Amino acid sequence: MKLVIAIVQDEDTSRVTQELMKSKFRATKLASTGGFLKSGNTTLLIGVEDDKLNDVLVIVEGVCKSRKIKKGSKEVEVGGATVFVMNTGQFKKI
Repeated sequence: MKLVIAIVQDEDTSRVTQELMKSKFRATKLASTGGFLKSGNTTLLIGVEDDKLNDVLVIVEGVCKSRKIKKGSKEVEVGGATVFVMNTGQFKKI
């Protein structure tokens, strides 16, 4: 069993959660703020069986593409996702 913690930009949240739900994955959404650009992010917590981990990662990677935006007078790269995968001993939906 794995716990996937995926930090995605707010613009990608709706689409990535829709794609996860289509594939029968459940996610808990937490609002978060990025430290560098102080922009809105969403942190997704996804419990998944080991053999389905790659399916979740493919969905997140497929939706969360990096792109360039203007921030003040500079162009910066945003998007993509930061993903942490942790081993977990047990998962229960109560």
